[in-house]
Amino acid sequence: MTKVPNGAFLATVATAVPPFKADQKTAREFFAQHYEGKLKRRSLNILEKLLEHPSIEARHFALDDPARLIDEPRDDRVGRFTSWAVDLACEASLKALDQTGLGPGDIDALVINTCTGYLCPGLTSYVAERLGLGRHVPAFDLVGGGCAGALPGLMIAEGQLAARKGGAVLCVAVEICSATFHMGDDTSLLLSNVLFGDGAAAAVLWTEPVGLALVANATRHLPEERDSIRYVHRDGDMHNQLSTSLPRIMAPVVEETVTALVKETGISMDQVRHWALHGGGDSVINGVGSVLGLTEAQLEPTRRVLKRFGNMSSPSSLFVLKEILNDGIDEGDWIVLAAFGAGLTTHASVFRAAGNSPSRG
Repeated sequence: MTKVPNGAFLATVATAVPPFKADQKTAREFFAQHYEGKLKRRSLNILEKLLEHPSIEARHFALDDPARLIDEPRDDRVGRFTSWAVDLACEASLKALDQTGLGPGDIDALVINTCTGYLCPGLTSYVAERLGLGRHVPAFDLVGGGCAGALPGLMIAEGQLAARKGGAVLCVAVEICSATFHMGDDTSLLLSNVLFGDGAAAAVLWTEPVGLALVANATRHLPEERDSIRYVHRDGDMHNQLSTSLPRIMAPVVEETVTALVKETGISMDQVRHWALHGGGDSVINGVGSVLGLTEAQLEPTRRVLKRFGNMSSPSSLFVLKEILNDGIDEGDWIVLAAFGAGLTTHASVFRAAGNSPSRG
């Protein structure tokens, strides 16, 4: 566990999704139209069954016409990732700045996380230019964190605040999961294509005693389980690899990480009122909620985000935190933010509401 020096506060969280929205019925019709005769009957049956599950109602995708997903050229895919990732990252960032009353000139560092595309220079170059950040502002591009990637960004932001003894840091998690779309009879691909959507979330960390005080962080790595959740390269393209055993594997790791962090923070699990968990899927939510002893009321914000947006990978946990803030919190409330993904890696952070948060609404 890493205890955070006094003075790091999460001021606000803002989100953005692309305008194209498809419900699961539309997805089922799309797959039937384009993959009847190309997939095994068993695979089509699995897709239909998964898409009928009530845990996800709709997802947003960074495209205008879903037909472009069929045999999309690699260069077009990279271009689509770049354009939409920058657009969504900037949209979420501008919302976050507006909520805090800050301008681009007030930002002292920029951190952007993604795992669904690779650019050199990274997304920070494009976003900093679009937002008009100062040329002196340090920028950090994080890649490869998967669904857990947003939390390391917050940890870097906290470190920047401590080093600078003040200021404000903009943290962004953005994923264009549709830019890694592939279809086949592989169960991992079938699961991915019914779970994932696109989106971005931006958070501002500062030293003003307003928002959520960042108290402590924790991380666990299980490289021996790396193949359970990762991207693999096949013929030059990224293919998502998800084990059907993931809920069983993930739950005890999350339990170990979170319970140790809460204990070392000096509070009990019962004192944590709010839980912002990454919604990896219904079975993952059920497994993690069970081992942590959470109530359905505590899991409801995570289920709500999964239902409305699907699994957006790294932005998802910040979407849940935004839901909790919008629902309303009381000064002194304890909050755990936890995400888990590629690696196999889990990250968790403990916050305490300081009051007067600009995040509500």
